[in-house]
Parts: sequence; structure tokens; C-alpha cells
Amino acid sequence: MSIVSGKGSLNLVADVLVIGGGPAGTWAALTAAAKGSKVVLADKGYCGSSGATAPSGTGVWYVKPDGKLREDAKASRYTMGGELAEHRWMDRVLDRTYENMNKLGVSGYPFPLDEQGNQYRRGLQGPEYMRLMRKLVKKAGVKILDHSPALELLADEHGVGGATGVQTQSGEAWTVQAGAVVIATGGCAFLSKALGCNVLTGDGYLFAAEAGASLSGMEFSNAYAICPTFSSVTKTAYYSYASFYHEDGSVVEGAGSKRGRSVIARNLLQGRQVYAKLDGAAEDLRPLLRVAQTNFFLPFDRRGIDPFKDLFPVTLRLEGTVRGTGGIRIADESCGTGVPGLYAAGDAATRELICGGFTGGGSHNAAWAMSSGSFAGEGAAVYAQSLGQHAALRNTVGLSSSPLVHQEVKPGTAAQIAEYISAVQAEVKPYDINLFRTEKGLTSSLERLDGLWKEQRGQEIQRTPEGVKAREAQAMTATARWMYNSALARTETRGMHKREDYKSSDIDQHHRLISGGLDQVWVKSEEVAKEGVLS
Repeated sequence: MSIVSGKGSLNLVADVLVIGGGPAGTWAALTAAAKGSKVVLADKGYCGSSGATAPSGTGVWYVKPDGKLREDAKASRYTMGGELAEHRWMDRVLDRTYENMNKLGVSGYPFPLDEQGNQYRRGLQGPEYMRLMRKLVKKAGVKILDHSPALELLADEHGVGGATGVQTQSGEAWTVQAGAVVIATGGCAFLSKALGCNVLTGDGYLFAAEAGASLSGMEFSNAYAICPTFSSVTKTAYYSYASFYHEDGSVVEGAGSKRGRSVIARNLLQGRQVYAKLDGAAEDLRPLLRVAQTNFFLPFDRRGIDPFKDLFPVTLRLEGTVRGTGGIRIADESCGTGVPGLYAAGDAATRELICGGFTGGGSHNAAWAMSSGSFAGEGAAVYAQSLGQHAALRNTVGLSSSPLVHQEVKPGTAAQIAEYISAVQAEVKPYDINLFRTEKGLTSSLERLDGLWKEQRGQEIQRTPEGVKAREAQAMTATARWMYNSALARTETRGMHKREDYKSSDIDQHHRLISGGLDQVWVKSEEVAKEGVLS
């Protein structure tokens, strides 16, 4: 690892830079290092405890290589996802996930044992999982930059060649010159306070678009999770055991965790508080549920609420593309973006390839993170090696769409950034704009979002922790514009994308929607690979 010190800045040279330290980022770093690459991993938080996975338990799409089991697994969400998934990609992800989960077992992950004494490998506890991943990454020789969000990508005639950012605890700037970059920055939950999601602001989408990459499936971005009004824990799977009630104790007909969230949303829109009770869980199952998801129960325990017996108020918290399926378009099997030297993995990349227009928490998401991370790490390593002597001679420039400057933060900057963030949230959080979509609502919202983008576009951004917040506001604004332009273009209901003015699916719209652009957003259709579609 080459290190060049400068006053008030950290300058590194590596083969591969990974931006993001969640499951996708750590798997990318591991696989790139295994290919012989010198790797730097830069995380916005602390790698191992930051992001959506670290504080939670998650199921994993782990299926033994049995023909019938695999076919059933692939078919499980195919129709629900609008038939946009691809057979070939599902096979690749199931294979790599099976391999990686087995590697975790060998590496010391404490999988529980079944009645026969075999490890049960269909789930992971986030704290143990990410603690082990950090340990493995460090053991592989990867240099980790904690609390070091990126501000922009760097590029030259050979493609993307690094990034710059700032270490938020010291205020020190950092630069990594690299042969290739993997974006594993997660999705965008728009600072909705969903557990572990406040570092997930769509930064990677903006960086990729500034480099010339496109996005795919951004209309599948309106994921809302059920959670108590007093909690940030969004474990919707547990609400499959719930019944939902009005304040007077009468049942909310049709409400549920899978197909009944819209019923909850409509009640909340009308000002009618909805209550839940996990009264569908059998007595002997309840202790097991507590063990499987300890943090789910903490907010209840602190308030003296027994969620199996007591009613508690619930809301729907926006999770955007964290549980949606949209993200950076994947152009090849190595998770390349179509921009030389730039790769994407995890929630930062589209998941349409394996689950189309619908997914839930964990399962497919967890499998995609570890498999796409592995594909991207390998691809980035190979690309960096292909540069040969050119790798040491790169003269890169920053790609930020707004000028990044070394200046003092101006008075009032923090308040202005907070106003931008609140303005974006006012467009993406409301159910009657984002969940129940109409041409009128989307068009009106886009006019306001376009105005917000123009306001932020030309403003100088300081290379400081405050500048990170400014870039987050830009990324959220840009993400919302790609979402709503794509939602306008899909004049049907498919997957999680619901149009109130087009309530059914349209066979002629069985295609993907690719989007991109900064000042002028564009959307075009792309065929789903015919030879890879499940029949």
C-alpha cells in the first residue's frame, strides 16, 4: 500500500477502492484481496457496525444445490416481482451465496445447530456477521478507513480511478488513487430513521451518475416497513403474526405485512391510528422469536409492553431503495456499470436481476449483497490488473457535479442543508405521493424536486463534514428525481410500483426502465433477457 502524506490530508494508492463497509463492501474487499489486489475500504461509519445489516438479524436466500429446491426458490417471488428477474442471475447468486455462507461457517461464524447437530445456515445475526467480516477483511490485509465518507469519484481516460472524501472525526481530507472502484454504499432511505439506515442516502447513485453510469428499476423504490410509532426497528416479517386494530378494538380488515400495508397506509392517511398485536404467534414460538430478533423486542420491553398480548400503535416507515430493488444498472457478470473501472454491489446496485420489482427484508437482499460484492470485487481486481503500467501513471480529476472547495463553512450552511433535506422528505415520505402514485402527484412533486436540484447544483461544497451533509442532500434529491421520472414512465402497476391511475399490469411493459442524467433526467426501456426469463 502506497501512502503519500500531505498537510491535513491522507493520500493512498491502491489497486481497488471499495466505498462502503457493509456486507457487499466487505465481500468485495475480501474477494479483491484474494485476487492479489491491494485494497482500501472507505466506510461512512465504522465498518462492522454501520448500515442496515449490522444491528439486525437477517434471513438469507441460502438453498442447497438440489434441483427441485432451487427451482422452488427461484419461483417464490418471480410473479410478485412482475416477472422481471432472470433465471441465469438467480442461479449465479444462489451458487455464490451457498459458497459464501459455507465459508462463513468455516471462518467461525456461530451458526446455530439443528436437531441433528448440523449448522442452520439460513440466517445471520448482523452484529456477529459484520464483526466477523471486519476481522476477515483486516486479516486479508485490506486498509480500512472508518468514518470516511466519499465526496466524489476520480477518473481519467482509462475510466474511474479512485475517490476523495473526508474523515468526519478529524476533518482530514482523504484521496485514494485506485485502478478500479466498487460502489457498495447501500440504498437510500431518505434519513427516515429506519434502524441502521441513516448512513444510506443514495450517495453511490449520485457518484455513479456523475461518472456516466445509469440506473435501473428506480420506480421500485417505494418500500415502507411496518414499525411501532415509538421505534426505528423495521422488522416487517414479524408482523405476519400480527392482527391489526382500530382504536376501538375493531379489526382493520385487509391489513397485513405482505399485501395489506396499503390498507394500513390508507387508514393513516385518513387520520385513523392503526394498532397491532402479535397474537397470531403460538405460545411455544414466542421465546424463539425473541432469540431470533432480540432488538425487535427492546423498545417494547422498555415501555412495559407485551407485543403478543398488548395493542401498540404502528406506522409505515420509508425504506426507499434499501428494501426496494432499484439501483445502479449492472452491465455485465462482474457487476460492472458500463463505465470502465466502476463496479456496483449490494443495495447500491439494482436487484431486479434476482427479484424483479419486489423484495422484502433480508433473504434475497442478503444473498445479493454477499454475491454481488464477490462478483464486483473480482471484476475490479481483474480490471485494475489489466491496466498494467498505466496504473501508476494516472492523472485523475474529480467528477462532482458541484464544485468541491477547500474553504471555511459559511454561516447558515447547516440550516440550509437541513431545509433541502426536509424539502426532499416532504416529497418522498407521503403515502399519497410515493405509495399511491398518480401522474398528477408525481408530476407536481417532480416540479418541486427539479427546483431543489437547480438550487443545489451550482453551490460550492466544502470538503468538510458539513460538505458530506450537502452531498447527501444532493444525492437524495437526485434519487427522488430518478425514482419519480421512472414511476411516471411505467404506466401500470407492477411489483411494488403502484399507480392509482393504472391499477393493472400491462403485458407490453414487461421491460426494465433505465434512467440517468443529472440536470435533465432521462428514462428508456430495456428488454429483459429472453433466454434467462423463468417460464
